[in-house]
Amino acid sequence: MANEARVLLVAAPFYEDITEQLLAGARAALDAAGARCETLEVPGAFEIPGAIAMAEAGENPFDGYVGLGCVIRGETSHYDYVCGESARGLMDLSLRGVALGYGILTVENIKQARARAHVDRGDKGRHAAEACLAMIAARNRFGASR
Repeated sequence: MANEARVLLVAAPFYEDITEQLLAGARAALDAAGARCETLEVPGAFEIPGAIAMAEAGENPFDGYVGLGCVIRGETSHYDYVCGESARGLMDLSLRGVALGYGILTVENIKQARARAHVDRGDKGRHAAEACLAMIAARNRFGASR
């Protein structure tokens, strides 16, 4: 299954050092599974679901997608909107049969982000890629259409 899987990593590099770690973990997991991947950068976490929807609607959709980014709480309600709407957008896609891995960190501070993103610690990029591969396998098992 994974040997032929094509996965698009959609990354929001707003916090570049965090996103680099998430990407490294995701790529390692996909490489280990024999999957092929491409990367698309978008401005922020809010844009991740839209980019995936565009790729999915294109002529040659990927087998799965991994959204990677980081949102750190600030002094305004912006955090709540970005976190909630990016999660809702990805869930909407998932419910349509799109195989996804959710790798958007939603944290209180940069220390928490680093602990979750770093490949030697939380490695959430790897976990998100592994979730994507599991959802590709589930879709294939049930013969679900997209």
